[in-house]
Amino acid sequence: MANQYVTLACDENQARGLGQYAIDFIHGDSAKPDDLVWEKLEQFHADSVACAVAALTERMNAPCVLRDEALDYPSGDREAGATCFGSSRQVKPEKAVAANCSAVRELDANGTNFGYNPRTGYTRGEFGHNDFYPVAVAAAQAMQADGRRLALAMLCMDEIRGRLAEVFALKDHKIDHVLHGAIASAAVYGALRGATAAQIESAIGMVVAHYVPFRAIRAGHQLSDSKGASAAISAEAAVLCAERAMRGFVGPADVFRNPQAVFCLFEPPQRRGTSPFD
Repeated sequence: MANQYVTLACDENQARGLGQYAIDFIHGDSAKPDDLVWEKLEQFHADSVACAVAALTERMNAPCVLRDEALDYPSGDREAGATCFGSSRQVKPEKAVAANCSAVRELDANGTNFGYNPRTGYTRGEFGHNDFYPVAVAAAQAMQADGRRLALAMLCMDEIRGRLAEVFALKDHKIDHVLHGAIASAAVYGALRGATAAQIESAIGMVVAHYVPFRAIRAGHQLSDSKGASAAISAEAAVLCAERAMRGFVGPADVFRNPQAVFCLFEPPQRRGTSPFD
């Protein structure tokens, strides 16, 4: 590739751009990760699965509640399905995602990464975790995708989530950091399931317009199950938004430049018709 970087400028439709980026990354031939990238992905994924197994073995509350809930929502004979940790039963993909993401995060022993990129100067420092791989797994199971396609989807998830964390610090506005992961989830799940860029744009628009989690999840003297399950609940919503968009539901367009959406609302851009960041 002449240029290994893709820039979505503040004066373009970045939601549509993320959709096309995810499609090209997962289904095209331009993504050629270095061996070190694959090694890190394997490390992060193994870490997340180990955390999930430990949480379920110890019968932690939220993962067990959400897993039991998921098993009550079997997929139909002609429907796409996914599985929960420790079960071969096919269930609704969004329910498998909620259960599995919750299990991954519950013990809070997963890796943390920060959006800090001196190369570009984008150093807002929002943080996040590798809690969203079950979204890619569910989409791959639904599509019977091969392992390489799944691995690319996982990498794409981290790439989108990580780049958003570099340019917009949700924590500065008391928004929970999992919103970036939900946006990435909508893009990657949709792309792997065969959605168009326009459908992914609708899914991202629905996530940002309808499902913004605030940090009330983490406040107070006694934390609830909502803290550990925050990524799970947001990922579940993202998958539902992607599925709904693929059925024809049209969500808010161009949501990063929407003046009433959280990005422009909390950090108004200097120029009209732009988002707050490239």
